[in-house]
Amino acid sequence: MRILAVDLGRSRTGLAISDPMEVLSSPIGTVTEYHVDRLADRVAETAKEREAETIVVGLPKNMDGSSGDSVSRANQFAEMLRERVDIPVVTWDERLTTMEAGRYLSQTGVYGEKRKKMVDTVAATVILDSYLLYRKNQSQKTDEGSEDEEEETTE
Repeated sequence: MRILAVDLGRSRTGLAISDPMEVLSSPIGTVTEYHVDRLADRVAETAKEREAETIVVGLPKNMDGSSGDSVSRANQFAEMLRERVDIPVVTWDERLTTMEAGRYLSQTGVYGEKRKKMVDTVAATVILDSYLLYRKNQSQKTDEGSEDEEEETTE
């Protein structure tokens, strides 16, 4: 299933998409839009164009796990998307993703204006990687549970 990840920003919003097998995440660009309604429309359209079956919106919690204005804004944005699409829209803890994206860009020698344009898209990719890993781990737990149940019933 293709999953679209969103790193919501005040002016720039990064997007990334998974492959159908949920193994790879690829950055697909940054949307520059200040008006949240138009941004929701553009993200919904991108989800449709890319045949996404789920949208993951990064939830920028504080380091202590508490919520601030940015979390409220991300939750409101996720709700706006739910009104525009017929696929699940989930929020996902994105603590440290922008910092991790910045570290990656530094390691690859990307600085200045180019870095500013790329950091949100790379952050969306980091969010998506984290979510895909979670889904993989959940799937493995479910598979292990099924095997245990089968063993119990066959004995």
